[in-house]
Amino acid sequence: MILSMTGYGKADKQFATKKIHAEIKSLNSKNLDLSTRIAPIYREKEMEIRNLIATNLERGKVDFCIWVEKDTTTLTTPINAEVASDYLRQIRQISEQNGLPLDATAAWTALVRMPDITTPVSVEELTEEEWVVARETIEAAIAQLMDFRQQEGNALAQKFTQNIERIGELLSQIEPYETARVEKIRTRLEERLAELKGVDYDKNRLEQELIYYIEKLDISEEKQRLTNHLSYFRETMLNGHGQGKKLGFIAQEMGREINTTGSKSNQAEMQNIVVRMKDELEQIKEQVLNVL
Repeated sequence: MILSMTGYGKADKQFATKKIHAEIKSLNSKNLDLSTRIAPIYREKEMEIRNLIATNLERGKVDFCIWVEKDTTTLTTPINAEVASDYLRQIRQISEQNGLPLDATAAWTALVRMPDITTPVSVEELTEEEWVVARETIEAAIAQLMDFRQQEGNALAQKFTQNIERIGELLSQIEPYETARVEKIRTRLEERLAELKGVDYDKNRLEQELIYYIEKLDISEEKQRLTNHLSYFRETMLNGHGQGKKLGFIAQEMGREINTTGSKSNQAEMQNIVVRMKDELEQIKEQVLNVL
């Protein structure tokens, strides 16, 4: 069954003191247009992430984001106790030497502004264990998006089936008018000729011209080709995903046959039916752009 290119997925997993989040969404596009926002710790895996997304999603305008939410208790920068003690010892010594009273608040205010008072946090390195969890998070988000695409694809397939069936029904409604118009053309020509008093004409030649005229208006081939296109559209929908472009091409061919039928329809009733067929086809063309 067909898949939609529209989808959304989000997942998160816990690893040690951090929570890994992954979010991905997609819209329709002729090719794969991938935009990523990756947390610094996972930048080294960017190509692997891109390949993973491209393999699964194939086509569409895709926005992907992965970020880390850390435990707030681990975010504080630790104070270097040894350096702080040394600074405090020096402050006390200077106060005693100069006979200045030592104010605790002032001492702490000065202390926290001293260089190297805090211990710098080392740069994080990505471990294999964390990457396994991060990859699982990405895969879970992609899986959720694919489920979304499947649901949207099923809805599109139902809509296409209704459009196709409606076009088929309208096509069958043309036949009575098509049969009747041949007799109408013959009768109208004979009435016009009868109005020409004293004019003799070759009835065999009239019959030949009438046949030629009717053949120019014949839509039997257009009806047959359109019927074949309708069947092919149904078959293609059942052939699995990745059929979006092919369905678009089939819809174009259907449009050609419907347009030709309209140009050969010299009756208002037939032209009204053709307009309704075009409306159904336009709905297909609009939605087929969303098919993967």
